[in-house]
Amino acid sequence: MRRQEVPVLLNQASDRLPEPDLADAAWEGGLAYRRRQRRSVIAGLIAMLLGVVIGVLVMTLGGGKNAFTPPDTTPSLPGSIPPAGQISGINYWNAPPAGSERFLDRVSTPLGDLLRIPDDAGDLKDNPMDRVAAVILSSQEGNYVPLFLSSDSHWAQAATELRPIATGQPLSSGAIAPNGKLVAFPQPGGVFVIDVSTADVRSIRLPSQDLRSVSWLENSTRLIISGPGSAYRIDVDLESAQQPVVGAVAVSNDAEDATAPYRLDGTAGQVALRQYAGGNGWVEVSNPRLPVSRWVGQTFAGSNLVARVFVANPLPQVPTVASRAQVVAAISALEPLEDRLLVLGETPAATPTPGRTSPDRIREPGCCSLLGWYDSQTALFQVTDWLLAWNLQSGQVRRVTELEVDGVAIGPGIRG
Repeated sequence: MRRQEVPVLLNQASDRLPEPDLADAAWEGGLAYRRRQRRSVIAGLIAMLLGVVIGVLVMTLGGGKNAFTPPDTTPSLPGSIPPAGQISGINYWNAPPAGSERFLDRVSTPLGDLLRIPDDAGDLKDNPMDRVAAVILSSQEGNYVPLFLSSDSHWAQAATELRPIATGQPLSSGAIAPNGKLVAFPQPGGVFVIDVSTADVRSIRLPSQDLRSVSWLENSTRLIISGPGSAYRIDVDLESAQQPVVGAVAVSNDAEDATAPYRLDGTAGQVALRQYAGGNGWVEVSNPRLPVSRWVGQTFAGSNLVARVFVANPLPQVPTVASRAQVVAAISALEPLEDRLLVLGETPAATPTPGRTSPDRIREPGCCSLLGWYDSQTALFQVTDWLLAWNLQSGQVRRVTELEVDGVAIGPGIRG
């Protein structure tokens, strides 16, 4: 083969080969390079994470001075207050001293800074409301007129006069149903129920003349009304013309013991948390160790926490001179470790008064009672002329409003 024939033969052979697309080749090469880079990064991250895990295990198992120790407490909320100690194995906090209430941080509610009888309450028929924030009574010529505060801070009064009961005004702290629409008032020989969304009123007759306490079941269609030695369960249907179904309930000498869905009762050594089980009465859930001398007010349930106020037996943790400490007890229906106590003790005078051995500020027995829950972790309670809120997660106590009324019932509309 002559040299000059070689180029001709090479050209003829290349004509039969596909012509490459240089752009496609460059693109494929770039993708391949990126895939290699991505695999390298992922491999590096995996190696780094494995190194961290191995390092932690080595420190934990090695037990050296740099060994990792997991935290033994959960992170606390901002402004949290540590417990002051324990009473009967339950963490307790001390409430702010008497006289300091007006200086506490405030919870904003429809109740405002001062809760008093309004001058401009309209007729409930003309001013129906969806949810009640609070109920108070106005005394008029020996009887009482109910006044309702809505969740948007408007007042209305019902064209209904209530007779006094054995304890005075016929207002129970459990008067307002969970739906915020129905309100019940104990009366001699019966109970009045008012629907604030329609202004409908129903008078329900009962055998006992001495009725004092009202507590609604969670469905807002049944209520328990009780007095000393008597208690009844009532099916409430304001739209029915028939007399409601009335059933007997296990009784107690303390009218305010009968509450649903839970009740706290019994004295030291016999304290019990019970759940209402309809026809089966109250079923015992637990026996918290509480130094109870006597209970005050009703029991209120918020989610899994059940709370009531008691006057305590003498407490070595809370020394007093002229009185006994009163305690807000919040007891869990599920987990005893969640139990909490808030102690309302004496406030010694800054400068002792000559000739006096007792503190200038004491809280008289019965001055304090639970009024319900603001939310599932915040209990509302009355201390003389103040409505206060205790947050169980942070331990903080804040003021809700000053009270210029003799009694008040709180409803779900308090959250606005």
